[in-house]
Amino acid sequence: MTSTALFYIIIGIIIINFIIDKILGALNAKHFNDELPPELQDVYDEDEYKKSQEYKAVNYRFSNFTSLFSLFLTLGFFYFDGFEYVDNIARSYSDNTIVIALIFFGIIMLASDIITTPFSYYKTFVVEEKFGFNKTTTKTFILDKIKGWLVLVILGGGILTLIIWFYEATGSNFWLYAWALVTAFSVFMNMFYSKLIVPLFNKQTPLEEGELRNKIAEYAKTVGFKLNKIFVIDGSKRSTKANAYFSGFGSEKRVTLYDTLIKDLDDEEIVAVLAHEVGHYKRKHIIFNLSASILLTGLTLYILSLLISNPLLSNALGVEISSFHIGLIAFGLLYSPISEITGLIMNVMSRKFEYQADNYAKDTYAEEPLITSLKKLSKNSLSNLTPHPAYVFMHYSHPTLLQRIKNLRS
Repeated sequence: MTSTALFYIIIGIIIINFIIDKILGALNAKHFNDELPPELQDVYDEDEYKKSQEYKAVNYRFSNFTSLFSLFLTLGFFYFDGFEYVDNIARSYSDNTIVIALIFFGIIMLASDIITTPFSYYKTFVVEEKFGFNKTTTKTFILDKIKGWLVLVILGGGILTLIIWFYEATGSNFWLYAWALVTAFSVFMNMFYSKLIVPLFNKQTPLEEGELRNKIAEYAKTVGFKLNKIFVIDGSKRSTKANAYFSGFGSEKRVTLYDTLIKDLDDEEIVAVLAHEVGHYKRKHIIFNLSASILLTGLTLYILSLLISNPLLSNALGVEISSFHIGLIAFGLLYSPISEITGLIMNVMSRKFEYQADNYAKDTYAEEPLITSLKKLSKNSLSNLTPHPAYVFMHYSHPTLLQRIKNLRS
């Protein structure tokens, strides 16, 4: 195979992914104005449903514009040898392969962020603002950008440095060392993300003593679940949308409730949501997801080790000097169809796990508070209650609201 043929394979993958995404989006959009099924008639009143339809339509148009812009920008970058240009800039500053790679990715990601920031700003301060969701200030928006970059430079740059060092020191066996590194990092972040990273962006406070905490403690006791760490996060500083999540395991397991969740739901509904999260832990979904992620990472790194030394990867992107960092980009693009397939499998498993967690909450607590909480959360985020099945299959990690309600009442 020639580098030219590989170049057009990569371009083909990018265009096909774009076309599939647009077809699915169009199919989904045709269902925006569907009549709600009987089980969901009480989620919205007439005005609220019209508002949700408008919200979906605005987001759909905005998504189409940004994705089309991204496609043309990406194709232009390929056809005008953008990778070769940036690689030459990076090589003008150093002869060290690690430094060259760090400068290269730094330029690519900084340029990408500068180009996409206006879209992100518009999404936050125009679209989300129009529909009453946005609570982010310009100061918070800018600080989030700066903090995000610092985290990416420190963690991402550190991991990339070590992986390239492993490659130079061990050759094709680098994948084993890289896999061990990524595994250790994944486990560490799963354990301590809420303690180390979240505080950079949000304030977390222990749930205060009172009726809600007592109800949570009483429920946890009935299912033999030791839960001392319950935190409230100030999600309302950015959005009115609510959430809750479970993180860590062992002595570091904790539940985090958004302050908007506490505001929107009553105590019984919050305990039901918590019971769902406990269900994920009891059914070992967190361990499964982490293990699956680690195995998939190992497989990906192994395949990368077989191909990364081939100069065709770098040449396909128009770069004369073969290098690990250029090969990594080409590999990522060529591997994307496999990533799509593994992503679909993980989504299927995730939807199955959501049913299991819902059933656990129903069996150990009650179904109706969970149903009403799901309806309230859907209403308050103007969720799409009538998505196309193909769109759900490709993109949803959770079953639809209708599917979850039918499951809970079965």
